[in-house]
Amino acid sequence: MRLRHIEVFQAIVQSGTISGAARLLNVSQPNVSRVLSHAEQQLGFSLFERRNQGLVVTAEGRRLLPEVDELYQRLQAINQLSEQLRKGEGQTVRLGAAHAFGQMVLAPALVTYRQQAAAGDVELVTEHFSALCQGILRDELDFALVFGQQVHADLLAEPLFHSSMVAVLPLDSPQQGPVTLEWLCQNNLLMMQNQDPLGRVLHRALRDKALQPAASLYIKTYSVIADMVLAGGGVGIVDLFTACRYCGQLKIVPIAQPLPFEVMLISRRDQPQSQSTLQLKQVIRQKLWDIARQCETLFFTPSHPAQGQ
Repeated sequence: MRLRHIEVFQAIVQSGTISGAARLLNVSQPNVSRVLSHAEQQLGFSLFERRNQGLVVTAEGRRLLPEVDELYQRLQAINQLSEQLRKGEGQTVRLGAAHAFGQMVLAPALVTYRQQAAAGDVELVTEHFSALCQGILRDELDFALVFGQQVHADLLAEPLFHSSMVAVLPLDSPQQGPVTLEWLCQNNLLMMQNQDPLGRVLHRALRDKALQPAASLYIKTYSVIADMVLAGGGVGIVDLFTACRYCGQLKIVPIAQPLPFEVMLISRRDQPQSQSTLQLKQVIRQKLWDIARQCETLFFTPSHPAQGQ
């Protein structure tokens, strides 16, 4: 028996009539009669006896009923699961992010996502770039929001946004406009590490100008740089999103020489993504842009959409 034969057989058993089966299947009565006739021809025996009160299952049909019922229940389960998958229900999205995005971008993005897809679960990990890449390659994460740099050939990078880094100074600093790299180095610049995505940009710019802070700490987490400035430890350079978190606590000014950075989503190139993952990525994209526009309004830092956005 073909699947359509089984569906018609089950519908007639449930309703007792051709017309009732047609209503259950949302098809015409001739269609049900045609499928039933084709099934009986292929089987070589009748499934129903035609009586005045309707259709009665034959002895052969009754022998088939337990197997048909079991298969029909499985079909119902498949349909229900398909609908859940379409809505993103019962799926867990494993999300990674650079530390800088945790509070400013992902916290509000996840609130929005939960409102849109209340049945979807999310596991969030904040880590440094190399650890996030390894997590995706080991299939421990579905995707990650990171600062742009070259990625492994097995990873797919989707550019979202690019802008320039800003300087963070003590709130009582007399500086009002853009500051130079020379000025920052002369005022105890707290350094990013060289192997860091944004640190590479900064270190290259300093080398080009033959600049070196007299004595500096090398810090991997951008928010720690801002915290050090807040504690009176010097001045710093951070991304737009980290700076936004300290608005009102630190003075945030542009840097005379642009230090560009990019934000991107990375995932496994060889693995398709679930509907829940795609939905969460779209929420993150929108939230990232909303927050970036707000930050740039405060800091007057020009930005440009990533190509294709």
